[in-house]
Amino acid sequence: MPPSPNPVASRGVDESSRPLAYLGGMLATGLNELSDDLRVLDGGGRWAVVVTFEGQVTCARFDRWEPAPLPHAERPWKGPGADDWTSSLDRDGYVGAVRAVRELIAAGTVYQVNVCRMLAAELPAPADGLLPLANRLQERHPAPFAGLVDVPGARVVTASPELFLRRDGEQVTSSPIKGTGRTRRDLAAKDAAENVMIVDLVRNDLSRVCRTGTVVVDDLLAVEPHPGLVHLVSTVSGRLRPGAGWPELFAATFPPGSVSGAPKSSALDAIEALEPVPRGPYCGAIGWVDADTGEGELAVGIRTFWADDGVLRFGTGAGITWGSDPQREWAETELKAERLVGLASC
Repeated sequence: MPPSPNPVASRGVDESSRPLAYLGGMLATGLNELSDDLRVLDGGGRWAVVVTFEGQVTCARFDRWEPAPLPHAERPWKGPGADDWTSSLDRDGYVGAVRAVRELIAAGTVYQVNVCRMLAAELPAPADGLLPLANRLQERHPAPFAGLVDVPGARVVTASPELFLRRDGEQVTSSPIKGTGRTRRDLAAKDAAENVMIVDLVRNDLSRVCRTGTVVVDDLLAVEPHPGLVHLVSTVSGRLRPGAGWPELFAATFPPGSVSGAPKSSALDAIEALEPVPRGPYCGAIGWVDADTGEGELAVGIRTFWADDGVLRFGTGAGITWGSDPQREWAETELKAERLVGLASC
């Protein structure tokens, strides 16, 4: 049996903060337990899950989950000013990182690396929870894996379009995104090649934890429209080996291949060397798991805001290959950020 997670009281939860989650069209209230151990997801109960790119785990078990609309906050969102955002890498720094990745590719160290930068701005007043921001994004930027998790240690609002893992018993599915443009015509041969490369990586990841012969590519290079842009999406699935649970699944697949690179281990080394700050929930995993039914759905933490010590943060990045143009990759990070950062600004 998995170890019992720590009760909320032992983590000093302020009940007035009203922890809640909204994931998969379900409203979760009545926070009961918090744990940093993925093994609880194979025990019992229904959990909200946030795992940072660096591997910090927050699992929050709520007593009540009900199909309901996202509640409306009592007060509207009050965000930072549009000019208050700073970036962990400016244009020159990001272009330099892209060039450094191309040198690694030329040396045969990597094939692809996702290079990201973190945007940050101070909130103008102590945040009264992230529900007002979730309301704004739901109204103006709908997304297939939109969600809110607001618990001690994980205050996150996501408008993610990307499925990291969906589990239904033994069946597991992942749908990596590689390739972004304003319209279908913006998608280039480089985007297709990058997508296929990551599909191979995801197939390899799933094969480490799935039964031999069950890992298949269900869909390749589908074009999906989203607010303000289009994505190139593929889908890979497989059937878990007997005895494999969430810890084994994460060990085989995390962090997501679409936001790390290939080979993954070398790409992660490059990310650590080139990115000056941690990614946090950005590019991690955000979603829900029902340990009683063996179901779960986790999105890749892109198009994601999180609050920490009075600062609102947002990440944006692009996949770098030998065919990358540094200025175009910078422009892609701007495209991915402009709409959502605009919505979060006042």
